[in-house]
Amino acid sequence: MTTPDLTLILQKARAGDEDAKAAVLPLVYERLRTLARSKMGRVRSGHTLQPTALVHEAYMRSLGGEEDFENRRHFFFVAARAMRDILVEHARQKGRLKRGGDMQQVELDAAVASIEPPSIDMLGLHQALEALEGENDRCHEVVMLRYFAGVTAEDCAELLGVGLRTVERDWRFARAFLKDHMERA
Repeated sequence: MTTPDLTLILQKARAGDEDAKAAVLPLVYERLRTLARSKMGRVRSGHTLQPTALVHEAYMRSLGGEEDFENRRHFFFVAARAMRDILVEHARQKGRLKRGGDMQQVELDAAVASIEPPSIDMLGLHQALEALEGENDRCHEVVMLRYFAGVTAEDCAELLGVGLRTVERDWRFARAFLKDHMERA
């Protein structure tokens, strides 16, 4: 699948072409599912959201929104943001349920409580990404494409219209920025 093919199909889908809408999912499904599995492997164990559900929800949000996709980069960026938002919402919901919703909190004996260390704190990552977006929009976009959309550094450079070294430098800066922000939080 070439870039113009997917871009053209996305534009037709946004224009209301039902055949084009039906054609998008098979073209991007495996890539989105691979990304979802990757992202799900990095969140806390015992996560109840399944990769397939994450892909479908992200896909529905991506094509169901008001976005008018310019190209495949834009589509994958929107899909990556949707996956991130879904994981953050799920983490917030799970946090509310874990803490009893609106029930009264009761302290447990330390010997009884079992706390598993998180692989990734999605809420902390979300806040750090918002801070990065305010600091450096291109670095934020590199993270969204590389981490959430699973785009290689080479493809990211092509999609952003910058050199590979620029993407690598932005990636290093973004990782350091996010790590620092999450450690201070």
